[in-house]
Amino acid sequence: MAIAVPQPPSTTRPAFTPSPATWPTEYREAIVVGAGPAGLAVAAELRRRGVETLLVERSDAVGASWRGRYEGLRLNTMRVLSSLPGHPMPRAYGRYPRREDFVAYLEVYARRCAPPIRFGVNVERVERGPGGWELHTNAGALRARHLVIATGYDAAPRMPDWPGADSFPGELIHASAFRSARAYHGRDVLVVGAGNTGVDIAEHLRRAGAIVTVCVRTPPNLFPRQWHGIPLQALAVVAERLPLAVRDRVARILQDLIFGDLTRYGLGRPDEGIWTKFRRTQTGQSVDDGFVAALRAGQIRVVPEIARFEGADVVLTDGRRLRPDVVIAATGYRRGLEGLVGHLGVLSPTGSPAHYRAAPAHPAAPRLYFAGYYGAPSGQLRFAPIHARRIARAVIADRRSSVRRRG
Repeated sequence: MAIAVPQPPSTTRPAFTPSPATWPTEYREAIVVGAGPAGLAVAAELRRRGVETLLVERSDAVGASWRGRYEGLRLNTMRVLSSLPGHPMPRAYGRYPRREDFVAYLEVYARRCAPPIRFGVNVERVERGPGGWELHTNAGALRARHLVIATGYDAAPRMPDWPGADSFPGELIHASAFRSARAYHGRDVLVVGAGNTGVDIAEHLRRAGAIVTVCVRTPPNLFPRQWHGIPLQALAVVAERLPLAVRDRVARILQDLIFGDLTRYGLGRPDEGIWTKFRRTQTGQSVDDGFVAALRAGQIRVVPEIARFEGADVVLTDGRRLRPDVVIAATGYRRGLEGLVGHLGVLSPTGSPAHYRAAPAHPAAPRLYFAGYYGAPSGQLRFAPIHARRIARAVIADRRSSVRRRG
């Protein structure tokens, strides 16, 4: 059987031919790259403030990454804290909207709030130009005074380079290729990773009748969406005002109250508090939607990480051997920004934007902003309106400063 293993994009700078010295005639005061939630929010805020804005998207629809996610997915954040500026999500979606509802919401939002979108435009590289930025795309060059990159937090699947993986005769995929748990009924599935995606996929597989094992390298910080009817996201928003050590301590106490000690089931206590770990790795909590109950009932088992593959055998770091039919790598994503802006000096060593809080722009790249690359244990989507407004205010402030200089 062919093994589908998505490969991360090369970090080698691609061959590049500059545009002619003559600038193209098409110009916008601002261009936003990416029509996901973050890009739509920024474009809508710029439009509302009268900024001439072009929104470009490489796919043929808004919210492309959300459309490709698996059946049964729900937002882990509350509807009221996940809406974009100027148009709240309908109450009919419930407290935690489904993937399908969220995609429908993005479509309506794009029609009502965002500027016109140009689909099928893949921005290949960004260069500094006189007074702004030049974008080299598959549809020709564009230029703008202000540029917002919002291509997505999960743009490039990260697949481990396991020794012997090519010899595995079963199905080996990244979680980004997982579409429906129903296809795995009765099959022995090994999920690699106990982050939010891994825990959620494991529970969907169990409900669909799969035999589920989860490889865990680092015990996750686990929380349910709500406890005794109280949404834990709301508590996390309040906790952001507390000192870091206090936040970690309160979160640890809450985990112990909710789940107790899970060591006997293969999940030890996390090495770091949830807020400390997020600050270091930008990795949030794993949201439990039945996973822990299934673990306690023996319906899901936890094993150590993979050491290597030997044909049909998956060899673990403790020497045990498994023979799953399927291996799903819930091993995270890269931002995939190296080819686009890596030459500008605006990325951290991990490939994330060095200034991921949206505004102000990086000192090395005035009027270049990033949206949608920052979250928190209190949720990622809730920052879309916050960062959109920051960027819009920065654009307006620059406009006013330019007018004063000319005056």
